[in-house]
Amino acid sequence: MRRILSGNEAIARGAWEAGVHLGAAYPGTPSTEILEELSRFPKVYCEWSTNEKVALDVAAGAAYAGYRALATMKHVGLNVAADSFFYASFTGAEAGLVVVSADDPAMHSSQNEQDNRRFAQFARVPCLDPSDSQECKDFTILGFELSERFDSPILLRTTTRINHSATPVELGERAEVAPKHVKFPRNPEKYVMVPGHARKRHPIVEQRTLDVAAWAETASINRIEWRDRKVGIITAGVAYQYAREVFPTASVLKLGMVFPTPAQLIRTFADGVERLVVMEELDPVLEEQVRLLGLACEGKSIFPICGELDPTLVRRVGAAAGLPVDHAPVEIPAIDKPELPARPPVLCAGCPHRAVFQLLSKKRVPVAGDIGCYSLGLLPPLAAIHTTGCMGAGIGVAHGAARAGIGERMVAVIGDSTFYHSGMAALANVAYNRSNVLTIILDNRTTAMTGHQPNPGTGVTLEQQPSDVIDIEPLVRSLGIKHAMTVDGYDVEGIEKAYIELMSHNEPAVLIARRPCVLLPEIRKQWVPLYVIADKCTGCGICFRIGCPAILKSTEMASGTQKPKALIDPSLCTGCEVCSQVCPFDAIPNRDQVRLAEEESHQSCSEPASERS
Repeated sequence: MRRILSGNEAIARGAWEAGVHLGAAYPGTPSTEILEELSRFPKVYCEWSTNEKVALDVAAGAAYAGYRALATMKHVGLNVAADSFFYASFTGAEAGLVVVSADDPAMHSSQNEQDNRRFAQFARVPCLDPSDSQECKDFTILGFELSERFDSPILLRTTTRINHSATPVELGERAEVAPKHVKFPRNPEKYVMVPGHARKRHPIVEQRTLDVAAWAETASINRIEWRDRKVGIITAGVAYQYAREVFPTASVLKLGMVFPTPAQLIRTFADGVERLVVMEELDPVLEEQVRLLGLACEGKSIFPICGELDPTLVRRVGAAAGLPVDHAPVEIPAIDKPELPARPPVLCAGCPHRAVFQLLSKKRVPVAGDIGCYSLGLLPPLAAIHTTGCMGAGIGVAHGAARAGIGERMVAVIGDSTFYHSGMAALANVAYNRSNVLTIILDNRTTAMTGHQPNPGTGVTLEQQPSDVIDIEPLVRSLGIKHAMTVDGYDVEGIEKAYIELMSHNEPAVLIARRPCVLLPEIRKQWVPLYVIADKCTGCGICFRIGCPAILKSTEMASGTQKPKALIDPSLCTGCEVCSQVCPFDAIPNRDQVRLAEEESHQSCSEPASERS
């Protein structure tokens, strides 16, 4: 049976068909859906781990115990998991261990576009690079087989276009793979990486790389497609699809395994073509391998090193380089469309983070940000974030600036899921080394940016099993923070009072702004759109400064200021009341006032006409 599956769905299906017993991950676009999909299959345990390193440790533990295991993450997640990735390369495992790294060329949802084929080279871990959903499934199954054959973790490296595009996939049945052991292995020389043991393992890892390279020479996932031999293109992953579309007459060497590369196969291909070109996204990983074989080739002299490739770009640069471009692309019919207004990213209407950023913007304090929805606090009119690096970095950055002697009080903002991910150690460092950083934890009771996955503060697991809630305020106090307060994320006045109180202490402090994400299904049911009482609006513009997309500028001008009055779009408004609280002229009723007005209106409409008169 065949089905149309995204690359992420196909990886999950492949893991299940391979008999995987455990999957662990931390959500991160473009990898998130893999574990969500895998968790729907029977006979496999899945979890959202607190971060990617923990996820890989969990998967390694399962593989040590003899159960096939999968760890998935986005590309920057492998940075977090690097320690574990490297030790797993040295130890190998008892059962198959596959690590998925979903790279993000063009940075659709990331802070960089690193090429994690480099990690495979660095750690001496074989790397598979699928070019469609069928290969995502097949390569996942193959990954478990290779992992066990060569006693190595396998890196399945995908990219956004592969993860999120969909192609037909042939479905198979699950292979029931029995665990290798009844008890956990007692093999210290293999699994205890003290220096004496690790020194013995390193030559084994290097020999393994040579053995895998020898296997790759004849593996069907690496293949030559002979056509016109004037130009030969070496390629892999999604770039293979573009090569076939744009250069249909060129010979192609498609590599399914991009590390280690099959040297003799590459030489055979190079000897059979007049002009050798390497086409790949991001780093010249394959190009460097070809050049190390002493073969002249072209690559990044034609194709850009930054951003993702696409057929239009490949056709343009290929034609400029004199490659045999198909000059008859499918023409997309022109669409007569009106000019649309720009829609920059913005915090959602009703976002519980808005009141905090409105306060920080007003206070004009330096703010070290973090990765999550709240990164959008950097945009006007809030413009309240001044640094953002990686998960958990904000607290450390703020501490460093404070300890360096800056003359301003530093503030760090971090979300609840990110705090559990990598913020706790940073906050413990602030407490231990005694800087006066104020850390604001924006607790919206979910992992919002990646699609509302649960976390240790939500009371439910990936498999929808009830779990204990890790309450943040007692946790931060246990880390050594003496001054901590929890406030409703919608309470504008309460947040400011707590901020002033905590800033009065020249010591580490934590403010927890707690309110569930407004887009959670149970919260959406509670939406009550607000409105502006036009006669009371003076056009002061204060409500515009909170940056809510539901608050618009009316065409009606205020008589005193000749500035536009405010107008609320009821289709966007959630009734969070932040605008109602900041309005100095009571021009925006709160939710209770709106409900009361609706009840009075309904009661009035239901009275007999004689009584209404």
